[in-house]
Amino acid sequence: MNRRHFLKTVSTIAIAAPYVSRRAWAQSPGELRVQLYGGDVGKANIEAYAKPFEAETGIKVIPITADADLVTLDLMVTQNNVTLDVVALSPGTSLLAGQKGYLDKIDYSIYQKEELDAIIDFCKQPYGVSGQVYSWVMFYNTGHFPADKPRPTSWAEFWDVEKFPGIRSLETGAYGSEGPWEEALLADGVPADALYPMDIDRIFASLDKIKPHIRKWWESGSEIQQMMREKAVDIGHCYDGRAGVLIDEGAPLEISRNQAKLACDYWGVVKGGPNITGAQKFIEFATRAERQADFAKRIAYGPPNLNAYKLIPEERGRRLSTHPDNLGRGIFLNNRWYTEIGSDGLSNTQRLVDRWNAWILL
Repeated sequence: MNRRHFLKTVSTIAIAAPYVSRRAWAQSPGELRVQLYGGDVGKANIEAYAKPFEAETGIKVIPITADADLVTLDLMVTQNNVTLDVVALSPGTSLLAGQKGYLDKIDYSIYQKEELDAIIDFCKQPYGVSGQVYSWVMFYNTGHFPADKPRPTSWAEFWDVEKFPGIRSLETGAYGSEGPWEEALLADGVPADALYPMDIDRIFASLDKIKPHIRKWWESGSEIQQMMREKAVDIGHCYDGRAGVLIDEGAPLEISRNQAKLACDYWGVVKGGPNITGAQKFIEFATRAERQADFAKRIAYGPPNLNAYKLIPEERGRRLSTHPDNLGRGIFLNNRWYTEIGSDGLSNTQRLVDRWNAWILL
């Protein structure tokens, strides 16, 4: 399951395993339990944030590499059994967790003004501060689409299978909170500044046109990364960080940031956690330009603190989503639209899930 998706309840049982009852362990004031993902992202978080924070403050950081979701947070907070201090949450989860009272507000009073002012506004929320900005980008296998030959440069051209033939892949829409929604509207001629509120009927009318040409609707970042590694697809969209890892390894890939879709994960402080003060300090530490520059050198996700680019080599910086030359070409996800509840009691996310589940079987 992709780390940015809402996890199903059955998955929550497994995820909750590391969050043992307080009776099973006694956290000292000098400890901090931080949920920071697994895989390459988790390793980068440990090296760029956890270890340096521990060295600077003397507070021992205990990394938790499982994901946290709304069900897990609800169980911990409502049962007064909070065993996490800091969580890293997807945009939709962060927004809902704040609304439901599972998170404490971020204490911006402890931030240095020059650091706080440099953080992109989109990345500063009442209940969360972003540690990384990622994006869905169009990628090409350069063997099929060499630099000296025509390539699609927009989603409308991606949909043009006659002019740009090739094996295609797009993300599944089964999770609702992310999917090929904005891409489908852009392909159908909707201007970037007029995407929201999204027209769901128009989304699926556009997807009808590309559906016969999609070999695989990928379900996780690791899946599309493996497909790219094995050259099983010529063109598609994926997370920029996943493609960046392969490019660093020498894979024959390039990405386009035109009409890239941007989002960010948020650090949050769990309400009633064992070490609230330490949690606030950790998140402030993780938003400093120096720390985010270190993270961005380890994995190709953009720093929300734009001062970090003063510390990142220019060649590396231009490969990141928040570089000034790339920001203006991208589109920030409107997370609030996804969580809005209609008169039928359904959120837009659930409405997309229901529509997708019926459509994909046709």
